[in-house]
Amino acid sequence: MPLDLTLIWALLIATAVFLYVVMDGFDLGVGILFPAVRGKADRDVMVNTVAPVWDGNETWLILGGGGLFAVFPLAYATILPALYMPLILMLLALVFRGVAFEMRFRAASPASQRTWDRSFSWGSYVATFCQGICLGALVQGIRVEGRAYTGGWWDWLTPFSVLTGAALVAGYGLLGACWLIWKTEGELQLRAYRLARRLGLVTLAAIVVVSAAMPILSDAFRARWLSWPNLALAAPVPALVALLAWRFFVALDRRAEVKPFLCALGLFLMSYVGLGISLWPMIVPPVVTIWDAATHPSSQAFLLAGAVILVPMILAYTGYVYWLFRGKVAAGAPGYH
Repeated sequence: MPLDLTLIWALLIATAVFLYVVMDGFDLGVGILFPAVRGKADRDVMVNTVAPVWDGNETWLILGGGGLFAVFPLAYATILPALYMPLILMLLALVFRGVAFEMRFRAASPASQRTWDRSFSWGSYVATFCQGICLGALVQGIRVEGRAYTGGWWDWLTPFSVLTGAALVAGYGLLGACWLIWKTEGELQLRAYRLARRLGLVTLAAIVVVSAAMPILSDAFRARWLSWPNLALAAPVPALVALLAWRFFVALDRRAEVKPFLCALGLFLMSYVGLGISLWPMIVPPVVTIWDAATHPSSQAFLLAGAVILVPMILAYTGYVYWLFRGKVAAGAPGYH
């Protein structure tokens, strides 16, 4: 049986996007939590927990975007014009945040320190909110006629996309709090426990609201989730979300250090699977499938040969860096900076 290269590439890009979301999600979450932690020493510890890995985490965004451009050019050519403004804002915020990330350690005065801290935090908020806006705008559908985008400049701005933007801010904040539980100790860790509980409740509420809104957006979503036998096939997803939520709060009560982060990753994975169930096989909802948007099979095969070499190298490098900088990060201890 011949390999379906388009399906392989769709799964590869979906995996790269998910890895970006959860890996850059917790370091963006650290910036989102900055307003809740005032002391310079604690903020230095927060930044040092992600300093060795944050730029490597963004590699997956490049792989996802580059793969979309190379393998699904029709999707790239229709999604980008529909989302130019939030995408440009997101990229500017990521660059601005990256500059602030390094400059805050070289601040010459308390006022300069506060400025760079605010820049780091606001860059994290804007980048995250814009990512959520893009997700919501894609899910609600993009107007395509023939092979071109036919919508307007502001089509991406809707109540649903604003909702998904706010939901992602809460979700990344949750990942950041759970990461800090794992990587810190003392008063900062106790504060992270409290923040994780509040953000866990907000994130779960956001998952429920977004899930309830999606069947209203589209007849296809409603049929995918609420008709028989699809209802029985999709039921494990909300059941697993409920189970992970229960395990998450039990882990917080028991002061577990790793389990809250793993449960939060599980909540993101189940949300991602639910999104995949809703959209499959569309890459540009509601009309363009992955096979409609794919380039010629010979090009896919050529690019896949490169990915077979590149992806294991990225995974090996990522795993090595996380292992090298394992353990707790304490105030005043020798660190990345």
